[in-house]
Amino acid sequence: MLKVKIINRSHHPMPEYATDGASGMDVRAYLPDGPVVLQPLERALIPTGLFMQLPRGYECQIRPRSGLAIKKGISLVNTPGTVDSDYRGEIKVILINLSREPFAVEDGERICQMVIAPYTRVEWEQVDRIDETERGDGGFGHTGVN
Repeated sequence: MLKVKIINRSHHPMPEYATDGASGMDVRAYLPDGPVVLQPLERALIPTGLFMQLPRGYECQIRPRSGLAIKKGISLVNTPGTVDSDYRGEIKVILINLSREPFAVEDGERICQMVIAPYTRVEWEQVDRIDETERGDGGFGHTGVN
C-alpha cells in the first residue's frame, strides 16, 4: 500500500474507493459559498479542498465519473487531468456541462475520480530510422469498424 501525505481543508470525507476492486477514488466538490451552476457548454474550476504530496515517480490522474457523464452530461475538460508529484497547490477540477440543461454542482458532490499511478520518465535517443512493424503507420480506423 502506497502512503500519500494529504491535507483536507474541506469538511468532506477524504477521497475514497467505492468498492474493493475500484482503481479510482471519488473526490468531492468543496463549495462552502454555495452551489456553482453550469449552463450548457459552460465550464468552471471547482475546488476540492485537497492538497497532497505524491512520492516522486507517481502522478495523480483526475478522471470523469461515468455516472455524472451518462446521467447529467457532466465531464472534465482536460481528461485525464494530471497532478504532478511536485505540485503543492489545491487540487481543482475543470468541469464542463455537455448537456442541454443547467447543472448545479453542490458542495460535497462527488465530481470526479482520482487515480494514483506510477509513471516512467524517458531519455530520448535520436536515430535516423525505427524498426518496421506489421501495422506500420496505419492509424485512425485503419483496422476497420469491427
